[in-house]
Amino acid sequence: DLHTGQWAISKPCFPPLRPTFTCGGNITGESGVIGSQGYPGVYPPNTKCVWRITVPEGKVVVLSFHFIDLESDNLCRYDYVDVYSGHVNGQRLGRFCGTFKPGALVSTGNKMLLQMLSDANTAGSGFLAAFSAAHPHERGDQYCGGRLEKPSGTFKTPNWPEKDYPAGVTCSWHIVAPKNQIIEVMFEKFDVERDNYCRYDHVSIFNGAEINDAKRIGKYCGDSPPAPVFSDRNQLLIQFLSDLSLTADGFIGHYKFRPKKFSTTTVPPTTTTEPVTTRPIPLKYSVALCKQKCKRGRTLESNYCSSNFVITGTVVTAVIRGGSMHATVSIISVYKEGNLAIQQAGKTMSTKIIILCKKCPFIKRGLNYIFMGQVDDEGRGKIAPHHFVMAFKTKNQKGLNVLKNKQC
Repeated sequence: DLHTGQWAISKPCFPPLRPTFTCGGNITGESGVIGSQGYPGVYPPNTKCVWRITVPEGKVVVLSFHFIDLESDNLCRYDYVDVYSGHVNGQRLGRFCGTFKPGALVSTGNKMLLQMLSDANTAGSGFLAAFSAAHPHERGDQYCGGRLEKPSGTFKTPNWPEKDYPAGVTCSWHIVAPKNQIIEVMFEKFDVERDNYCRYDHVSIFNGAEINDAKRIGKYCGDSPPAPVFSDRNQLLIQFLSDLSLTADGFIGHYKFRPKKFSTTTVPPTTTTEPVTTRPIPLKYSVALCKQKCKRGRTLESNYCSSNFVITGTVVTAVIRGGSMHATVSIISVYKEGNLAIQQAGKTMSTKIIILCKKCPFIKRGLNYIFMGQVDDEGRGKIAPHHFVMAFKTKNQKGLNVLKNKQC
């Protein structure tokens, strides 16, 4: 009855509709949201989806990942999202997987392309990202970076030197030298929020033209300028990222092109979290070690006190490099942390472990283990043949909790 308003009161209340995300599409406008197919449900296997974003002429696309959860692999070989500047033959801005959220990605023109691939084994809810149009080279508080092609030049954090860099920014400088030259980078002043593992604000330098952990030269934070860095070839990418909390003075850095034959030695800086993880273990030591009989040393109890770290976890990635196995472990429980570098993304904790002799002990991706071993200077776990590793079953938990309360 319109006079009494009864109809309005008894009208059912529908919840707001959640957008349904499909596999790819063409998206135009000033802003929008993109999600993997079926997000927040598990994305389908064996799929390739392509999204093409177009914002108004004269503007650039700024893309921010709000959530990402794809099968984890340190080289992103299985499931991943690629982001490109432009729709055709554009520069790849980065490849992402696992739960690592990159900072804002900025295209050079008014077009951006996202491509997501999944293999037969899927794991995760996919991704959710938002895009918006912005004015190019808007220096102010938000955008910085760019392509540098002159023989020498300078790059610096937004607001340098008047005030601290702002929170929540990403700057990417892509330096391109002629084919027969390499690039030297040095920092004149450097002050970026300090953290032992540079988990918050940091500068990462990559060989090549994109964000790719396998090509990372170093990751830097703190208040000591890193030692000069030299590229392998004629391209280098410098990325600065600040989170939404503490900020600092920032930095000013300089680059110059050098002839390829120029002799270089890049000293790993003290502020680096994970300096190039491909650095080999001394060969003589490794060969001697791997000649030992593959025999687990003593018992769970007798190894507990002599180990730097004790954790249980699932092997997410296992990659052979040289004679060693490099693994990423998703942590179930930490019983003894020591100096082990533990990364946290939401509720998920993970760490990197190197099995010095790839087949001793032998570990498999997807299985759960108890790891007991030593920690190297970079915070990575190191497991030699005589250290203690065994398959983890729920029944082991009780014994580990008893050991945790024991005084060594």
